[in-house]
Amino acid sequence: MELENKNQVQVSNADQQNGGTNFFKTCFNVLNTLIGIGILSMPYAVYQGGWLSFLLLIIFGMICCYTALLLDRCMNANPGIKSYGDLGEAAFGYKGRATLAIFIYIELFLVAVELLILEGDNLEKLYPNMIFTIFGLRIGGKSGFVILTAFAILPTTWLRNYGVLAYVSIGGVFTCVILIGCVVWVGEVDGVGFHQRGVLLNLGGLSTSMSLFAFCYNAHALIPTIRNSMTDTKLFSKVLVVCFGASAIIYGTIAVLGYMMFGDKLKSQITLNLPTNTISTKIAIYSTIINPFTKYAIIISPITIAIEEKWHVCMTRPISIVVRTSIVASSVLVALYIPFFAYIMAFMGAFLSVAISLLFPCLCYLKINKGAKRFGLEMMIIMGILIIGTLIGIFGTYISVQKIVNQMKH
Repeated sequence: MELENKNQVQVSNADQQNGGTNFFKTCFNVLNTLIGIGILSMPYAVYQGGWLSFLLLIIFGMICCYTALLLDRCMNANPGIKSYGDLGEAAFGYKGRATLAIFIYIELFLVAVELLILEGDNLEKLYPNMIFTIFGLRIGGKSGFVILTAFAILPTTWLRNYGVLAYVSIGGVFTCVILIGCVVWVGEVDGVGFHQRGVLLNLGGLSTSMSLFAFCYNAHALIPTIRNSMTDTKLFSKVLVVCFGASAIIYGTIAVLGYMMFGDKLKSQITLNLPTNTISTKIAIYSTIINPFTKYAIIISPITIAIEEKWHVCMTRPISIVVRTSIVASSVLVALYIPFFAYIMAFMGAFLSVAISLLFPCLCYLKINKGAKRFGLEMMIIMGILIIGTLIGIFGTYISVQKIVNQMKH
């Protein structure tokens, strides 16, 4: 999930005031939450695990759809649940809410870091060998682009009203369509072709594949809020089935096309593989780098609001600006120090997304719905998800951290 689309919280709240959203608008909200920067790494994810890992993309979509349906059932059982934090508190009290908040805030911060890395990678591809002089220091291309992007984004983080930015970022779904169109154009018209055979299975990279898939389907933190914005919440289960199915098709399409085009030469983002001298590549990259400028402020807003409310600085404008600037600066430092897009995303998928989209929904459902504890097919499915999620979380986190450390040594 793309938790980079936290803007849907504001969209949903606005819709509540206007009488709620219909079926189709709710579908768009959920789909826009599901489809994000993860689409760039789908070909790389399949390359890491081989063609058979494509089946895991479908399986993960089904599992995450099922756990989203569990959240819907929890809300049906307890109408007081309006957000993911409410769910944690309803199931496990204040500690449950606090634990969920920590996971969500860490993931939001790392998504903000990923957006800066994304900008640096793609701008460097458009303008290679650039050298910047910032405050008297000569800085290489990628690092310079990350810093310049942060300076450009910084004023948007000082805004208190995110309504306009929320509606602007709806273009994220259209960006994904443009990206797929550009990839097809490069393969079919620009002569790259779809001739790579790839490998059937790569056990060594399978954990990375699963972590990336988990990250891409993680929209669960926003599902209660979006559901609450709907006029007829009885239709929300159908919304989930439609949206998770559509996202699986979109992710699967870009994964297959990218792997058939570039095979074992795939990089962490499909845009980095596209030939630099074509118009289609420039369109793909420009459409990719526009989104972070509209999403970054929305992403970190829950973090800044939580800090300001905790320390009661929200009414002091200068201190609020200092807090928000400090968060941007810290995300820049992490992006410069650990600039590994795919490995950070794999870490987020294994450690954070697995917990938010697989483990917590199942545990909360078992706690809230007493009848679910009876042994039967449902209990077997939930226990299976808990076991699988725990294993992926442990091994995926270990391997992704190991790869990050190894990359930092080189």
